[in-house]
Amino acid sequence: MRPLRSWRRRNRHIILGLFALCLAVARCLQSQGVSLTIPQPNINATVAQDILLSVEYSCHGIPTIEWKYTSYWGMQKIVEWQPGTQANVSQSHKDRVCTYDNGSIQLFRVGVRDTGYYTVTVTEGLGSSQFGIIVLHVSEILYEDLHFVAVVLAFLGAVATVLISLMWVCNKCSYKFQRKRRHKLKESTTEEIELQNIDC
Repeated sequence: MRPLRSWRRRNRHIILGLFALCLAVARCLQSQGVSLTIPQPNINATVAQDILLSVEYSCHGIPTIEWKYTSYWGMQKIVEWQPGTQANVSQSHKDRVCTYDNGSIQLFRVGVRDTGYYTVTVTEGLGSSQFGIIVLHVSEILYEDLHFVAVVLAFLGAVATVLISLMWVCNKCSYKFQRKRRHKLKESTTEEIELQNIDC
C-alpha cells in the first residue's frame, strides 16, 4: 500500500509540475503576442477633411504595420512600415498619408472615393499578428450649394422688394393723377353749369 501511495504522490507532483509549466509557457506566449485597440471603429467625414485612423498596439519587439483599403472596386494596399523606419506608401496614396509610430495613419483631403473599410494588421517578429477594421464614410459637402441657394434667395428678395416699392410708387402716382383728373372734371362741370346759367 505504501509504495502505491508514494507512487501516486510522485505522479501528482509530476502532473502539477507539468501543469504549472504549461501555464508558464502559455503566459509567456501570451505576453509575446500582439494586442490591438481601435478607439473609433466608425468614422463619418465630409469631402476635403483630414482624417485620423487611430489605433493603439502593444507587443514585444518591433512590429510590421500594414494598412489596406477595401471598397466596391476591390482591395489595395495603402502603406507598410516598421516604427522608426521610412514607410512604403502605395502610388495611389502618395502625398496623402502620414504614418505614426503607434500604428495610426492620417489621410489628407479625403473624397467620396475614400469611403470603405480600412484594415490594419500588426505583425510581430515571431509571427503572431492582430488585425482591426475601421469603417470610413465620406459624404459630399452641401455648403456650396446652400450658399448658392442663399445668394439666389437674397437676390430674389431684393428684386421683390424693389418691385413692391415701384408698385407702391405707381399706385400713389395713379391715385394723385386720378384725384387731379376728378378735380379738373369737377371744375369743368361747374364752369359749364355757370355758363348755362349765364346764357339763361
